[in-house]
Amino acid sequence: MNQKKSIVILVADDDADDRMMTQEALEENNIINQIKFVEDGVDLINYLRRNGKFNDTVVFPRPDLILLDLNMPKVDGREALKIIKSDADLCKIPIIVLTTSKSDVDIVKSYDLDVNYFLPKPVTFTNFIEVIRTIGQYWFEIVQYNNQIGNNKS
Repeated sequence: MNQKKSIVILVADDDADDRMMTQEALEENNIINQIKFVEDGVDLINYLRRNGKFNDTVVFPRPDLILLDLNMPKVDGREALKIIKSDADLCKIPIIVLTTSKSDVDIVKSYDLDVNYFLPKPVTFTNFIEVIRTIGQYWFEIVQYNNQIGNNKS
């Protein structure tokens, strides 16, 4: 039968409450995965490029999916998205923008940079659980994504 495969989700969000809510919502929806967190765009890029403290590929495996907040310190999500999508090794990693921004400019620019989805963060935990459930149903049950793309590079 159709067996779910564990995947690595990298959450890039500077807000500790939002990171906790994301983890709880993923657990609430029984999404089988490994969740990694970074708090700013610099750490996101360093994680993806395996620089500095992120050089251990066992502890910091390549993500199969990135949940990206746009409003982060150091390098914001908009700039990180540009960097990721312009890097031949990273550009195939699916990215879902999950942010408080509802700006039409952010939405258009994100899609122009080939983001897979742009979703506003729900205010309540109940709605957040529903958004994560929708992501899980679509991304992990409907879409046939080859999570081996680019994973052969250590």
